[in-house]
Amino acid sequence: MSELPRLDGPSLAPASGGAPEQLAILVHGVGADGNDLLGLAPRFQGALPGALFLSPHAPFSFDMAPFGYQWFSIGDFSPEARLAGVQAAAPILDAFIDARLAEHGLGEDRLVLIGFSQGTMMALHVGLRRQRPLAGIVGYSGMLAGAEALAGEVRSRPPVLLVHGDADPVIPVHALPAAVAGLEAAGIQVESHVCPGLGHGIDEDGVRLGVAFVAGLFGAGGP
Repeated sequence: MSELPRLDGPSLAPASGGAPEQLAILVHGVGADGNDLLGLAPRFQGALPGALFLSPHAPFSFDMAPFGYQWFSIGDFSPEARLAGVQAAAPILDAFIDARLAEHGLGEDRLVLIGFSQGTMMALHVGLRRQRPLAGIVGYSGMLAGAEALAGEVRSRPPVLLVHGDADPVIPVHALPAAVAGLEAAGIQVESHVCPGLGHGIDEDGVRLGVAFVAGLFGAGGP
């Protein structure tokens, strides 16, 4: 069996200046890299000053442009291909999570995953199939791959926040209620929000909601 690719990427140390009390792993979308989402980290630091923010580059070069990375190819974006893609990449992200938790002596209950687009698909797939529950998952502008399989595969049920723009031309907003339905059918607590006029991105309202959600997970104060 071939060795899994090892992920690396930018990070932001705890604002507290001490050892990490929590980990926040930012999972970027297709065609981007870890720097794309690390810009969110300072906003979340206000709620989690003890958190180490990690934003790994996806393991594969983007196959539709000469720059950026991908977790899996979107050349075929059928439901079957999306599910196969997240299933193939999941062990890579899982190994990264395992290594970073062990490195810092933290348990899953001190970890939050924050995904965007394809990164949301990865965060939901991986986070709900780990043996021990994460603190929570935040997903922006994404979708749930393999909803029909989730109820039979879910191993833990961390709370989830999903945020989506109603003007998203890449992943239409109807992916949001579909994801909520799939998660709720598997017994997962979900909060969701539609951002009026927002395309495929994250706006100020989405950031505010994400920060408040994550602060609530750890009983922390807002920024």
